[in-house]
Amino acid sequence: MKTLIAAYSGVLRGERRAEAARGDNKNGGSTTLSREGSGRWGTGSSILSALQDIFSVTWLNRSKVEKQLQVISVLQWVLSFLVLGVACSAILVYTFCTDCWLIAVLYFTWLAFDWNTPQKGGRRSQWVRNWAVWRYFRDYFPIQLVKTHNLLTTRNYIFGYHPHGIMGLGAFCNFSTEATEVSKKFPGIKPHLATLAGNFRMPVLREYLMSGGICPVSRDTIDYLLSKNGSGNAIIIVVGGAAESLSSMPGKNAVTLRNRKGFVKLALRHGADLVPTYSFGENEVYKQVIFEEGSWGRWVQKKFQKYIGFAPCIFHGRGLFSSDTWGLVPYSKPITTVVGEPITIPKVEHPTQQDIDLYHSMYMDALVKLFDKHKTKFGLPETEVLEVN
Repeated sequence: MKTLIAAYSGVLRGERRAEAARGDNKNGGSTTLSREGSGRWGTGSSILSALQDIFSVTWLNRSKVEKQLQVISVLQWVLSFLVLGVACSAILVYTFCTDCWLIAVLYFTWLAFDWNTPQKGGRRSQWVRNWAVWRYFRDYFPIQLVKTHNLLTTRNYIFGYHPHGIMGLGAFCNFSTEATEVSKKFPGIKPHLATLAGNFRMPVLREYLMSGGICPVSRDTIDYLLSKNGSGNAIIIVVGGAAESLSSMPGKNAVTLRNRKGFVKLALRHGADLVPTYSFGENEVYKQVIFEEGSWGRWVQKKFQKYIGFAPCIFHGRGLFSSDTWGLVPYSKPITTVVGEPITIPKVEHPTQQDIDLYHSMYMDALVKLFDKHKTKFGLPETEVLEVN
C-alpha cells in the first residue's frame, strides 16, 4: 500500500510540474519546455520505480510463503509419525463415551475386518503418493534420488537403506511418495517401505501409512510380497533400525550392519536381489543427546528397544518460525539417496549359515564401495570412511 501511495504521489507531482510548465508557456521561453519535459520524466520515473518496488515485494513474499509451506509440510509428517496414532487412539476411546459412540464402533469393526491387510502389502494410493505436499517436503531439504543402474521388472528386490537417521526422512520421501519420481526412474518397480509392525496397530495412522505403500517389516509381510505378489517388487528395509538411530548425529557416517543378516536370509529364500542404498545427509537433519554405553540413559533406551521395538531418542531440530530456535522441524540439509548396483542372489530355499555369510559379506563390500564412489560428490572429503558396526 505504501508503494502505491508513493507512486500516486509521484504522478501528482509530475502533473503539477506539467501544469506549471503550461502556465509559464504563456510567457514563452525555452525554460518552460525544459520544465514540462522534467515533469514528464519525473512522472515516468516515479511509476517505474514504484512498479519495480511492487514486483520485488511480491516475489519476496512469495519466497517466504513457499518456505513456510515447506516447513509446514515437513512438520505435519513429523507430528503424524510421532503422535497421530496415539492421538487417534485416545480420540476413539473418548468417542465411545459420547453420543457419537457409533462412529467408534463402526471404525473398530472395520479395523477387525481389515486387520491383516498390512501383512499383504497394504493398500497404496497413487493419489496420496502424488500429493503436492510431498513436493514441498522434498524441496525443504532438498531431497533427491540418484539412480545408478536399471532394475529388471522380472526380478524382486530388497533394498538395504542406510543410515536410519532419527526418522528415515529420505527413505520416506523417496520411496513412499512420488516427489522424487521413483516410479519414473525405476519403471515397473513397486516400492514398499518397511517399518515397525506396531505402527499398523494404531488407528488412522495405519491407513495413512498404507496409502503411501508402507508395510510392516515382518517376515510374513516380506514372504507374501516376494512370493505371492508377482515380480517387480522392491522392499526397502532400514537395516540398522532403532539401534542405529541411537548413534545418529551430524557429521557421522556409521551403519549398524555387521550382525544384521536376516534380510540376506530372506533374499536367499526368495531369490530376491540385494540393492545397497546409502542416503548422504540423513544424519545431518537432527541433533540428539548421545548417551554413552553403560549410562542409565542408554540402559533405558535399550530396554525400550528390546520390549517395545523402538528406542526413544532425545533430539531436536529447528523451530517452526525460526531456525535459531529449537523444535521438531528438521534442519534444512540436503539428503541425497543413491541406489546402487543390484547383487544377484540365487534362490536357496534352505540357505546355510555359510551361504548367508557369503552374500552378507558381498553386500557389505558393495555398500562401502558405493559410499566411497559418491562421497566427494555430496560434500564429504576423500578421507571420509564409512564406519560399519
